[in-house]
Parts: sequence; C-alpha cells; structure tokens
Amino acid sequence: MSGEGDRRRGDAAAGAVAERASAVLDEIERVVVGKRPALELIMTAVLARAHVLIEDLPGLGKTLIARSFAGALGLGFRRVQFTPDLLPADLTGTTVLDQTTGEFRFRAGPVFTNLLLADEINRTPPKTQAALLESMAEEQVSVDGHSHPLPQPFIVLATDNPIEYEGTYPLPEAQLDRFGIRVRIGYLPAADEVEMLSRRVSRGAQEPTVRQVLDAGALLAMRAEVESVAVEPDVLDYVVRIVAATRTEKDVLVGASPRASLALLQLARARAMLDGRDYVVPEDVKSLAVPALSHRLSLRPEMWVRRIQAEDIVARMLSRVAAPRTSSPRGVEPVR
Repeated sequence: MSGEGDRRRGDAAAGAVAERASAVLDEIERVVVGKRPALELIMTAVLARAHVLIEDLPGLGKTLIARSFAGALGLGFRRVQFTPDLLPADLTGTTVLDQTTGEFRFRAGPVFTNLLLADEINRTPPKTQAALLESMAEEQVSVDGHSHPLPQPFIVLATDNPIEYEGTYPLPEAQLDRFGIRVRIGYLPAADEVEMLSRRVSRGAQEPTVRQVLDAGALLAMRAEVESVAVEPDVLDYVVRIVAATRTEKDVLVGASPRASLALLQLARARAMLDGRDYVVPEDVKSLAVPALSHRLSLRPEMWVRRIQAEDIVARMLSRVAAPRTSSPRGVEPVR
C-alpha cells in the first residue's frame, strides 16, 4: 500500500507541475506566435536548472521570448547587449568607494537578477564571456576576494547571431558546454506570420504583455519536484550509450563530456514532468538529445566544407543507438 500511495503522490505532483507549466506556455503564446516546440524546450531547461543558448537570425523574437518567460514566471529580468567594449565589471558589478562613509561597498551589476538575457554573447571578448559563464556555473560572483551569491532562481538565456561574424568572438566548445540546450527559433510558417501581423493590427500601439502565472517560489518548488522523477537503469544506460557514441563518431573530433550526460538526464526528467509523468521513458531522452548534445561537439574541419552540422550527426547516431523498452510504474513504455 505504501508503494501505491507513493505512486499516487508522484502522479499528483507531476500532474500539478505539468498543469502549471502548460499555463505558463499558454500565456506566453498570447504574444509569441507559432513557436510552441521552442517554448517547450526552454521551459524544460528552466525546470532542469539549465541555461539556454538561442542561436538564430535577427528579428525572430528571441528578446520577446525571454521577456515573456520572465513575466509569466514572475522573475526579475535584465537584458545586457554584449558589445566589444563590455568589461566583466559592467556585467558582474564592482567595488566602489562610498564618499559619505569612506568605506568600500559592492555595487551589483545586471547579472544580479533571476532571468538574464545575454544578447549576442558572441560580440564581446572572451574575458567578459568567461565572467558570465562563471556566474552560470557557480551561481555567484567573486569581486575583490568576496563572493556574492546570485538571486534564485538564476537563468541565463543567451543569444548568438550566426551571421555577420566580422568582429565577433565565437564561444569555444568548452564554454558552450555550460549551456544545457541550444534552441533554434526558425521562421514562422506563412499562416502563423499572418496571425502575428493580425495581432499587431488588433492591439494598436499597445506593447505585447503577458500576465504573471507563477512566482519565483513556485518555480523553485517545481524544480524540486523534478528531483523526484524516477529513472530506470536501462534508461540511464541509454543516456550513456548515446553520449558515448559521440566520442567514437568518425566525423567528430571531440565528443560530449560527462557533463552532457548529466544535462541530458536532468532535461529528460524535466520533460517527463512536463508530460505529467513521475518517471522517464526513452522517448524523453531521444527527443532532447539533439538540442542537448549538438552544441557540445567539435566537428572535423571537412564537415564545415560539406555543410554537415552537429545536429545531423547526433540525429544519425540516434538512429543507430538502440533504445530500450523500459518498465515503468504503468508497465512497458514503447519507444517511438
């Protein structure tokens, strides 16, 4: 009976998280048209305590998406435009002399927020990039020998412009590894673009806004529930076999690290929770492998000449790595 009771409690918790997350996504879709799959990926990363790299062309709504998530989740929001002259102190903060007291005090930078939009992160020098990535990894800032913890939750949505490379500082693979997923927005289908224009005409000069659905405390509670999602041993083995395949792929110079295995596992647990389940099935892992792993691979130079992308290689590997038929509390779950 105890096992049955735990299962029912797990079902109820998963259902509550799924309902809240769906309400957040529905609210964001009031202003962001036709991008539900990308929004679900970002929501999955938020629940998995992962940071997000949005890599796509200008004008596709990346800033609007970030603002909308902050508004719907009830989080503090700051946007930083990364430029070649941006210094680490401009981001993290600095120690200044208080003229009234004659003492030094710390003046916090824009990184001290809940959701930080790091716009065009590839346009700032490596030293400033490293300052942000340290904050992402440690969730604190160290200035003049003192550590300052960042607000919780702390989420970075960074954008990377894949065109106009002149004067940019592309993130190396070791730093890209700090991002849980990479998301591509893409152009809208014609019907959705018409809907977007129609909404713009209807609202007039009013700026698009979203109402607050959650707050920081509720989001932290949802993240805690993700830790209760069960994972069967054969699913763990499936994660490891997928990541290990990137290390032996002939077209890859450097494969994914153990950090990638941890990220893929946690993202799969969050995906299960979004689907209202308190257990992971292989389909959760399979659906997230490309956005979770592709940006972590270093390809051989000839792949660029042949215009083969890391996403293509990960998708090819997924077709070769056999997925298990894992037993769940509800029986055997098929892999689609």
